[in-house]
Amino acid sequence: MRVMIFAAAMMLGACVGKPALEDEKLSLTDFNLEEFFDGRVVAKGQFQDVFGTVRRRFDVVVTGKWDGETLTLVEDFVYAEGTTEQRIWRLKKTGPIVADQTWTGSADGVLGVAKGEERGDTFNWKYKIDLPVPDGTLRVNFDDWMWDMGGDRVLNRAYMKKYGVDIGEVLITFEKP
Repeated sequence: MRVMIFAAAMMLGACVGKPALEDEKLSLTDFNLEEFFDGRVVAKGQFQDVFGTVRRRFDVVVTGKWDGETLTLVEDFVYAEGTTEQRIWRLKKTGPIVADQTWTGSADGVLGVAKGEERGDTFNWKYKIDLPVPDGTLRVNFDDWMWDMGGDRVLNRAYMKKYGVDIGEVLITFEKP
């Protein structure tokens, strides 16, 4: 019975709409990833499973440096249960300067190359990662979305999949202090 309920929930979750870069923009701002993340950014976030149960909360301080070619992001996480984690991203702009911006990136635990695109007020980032969890690591695919909310705020919603099945979401609000 549990297996049937789980399978039904997974199929229902797969039917839920997700953002697309082609979606209508709700603002006139253009997301400038390297500008927003250059310097210190603070954030709060949480992971919730496919059933909506919040499983983990965290604070993160991101220290970014844009050298004109590479955006380096040092992410320092502190989880509600007291554990810490650091992830260092190195992102390179690969697309044209005046049109939609494309990016590639790498970080410890990321398998292959992460790929992203800025379009209007939105940034979408996709990658596979061995994600540290309290009892080891979990290999998941991220479909990570960021929206410039104007001024000094960015909203982030990342969809997580394992074996092609939705397993949860990460919600984060970033703010420049």
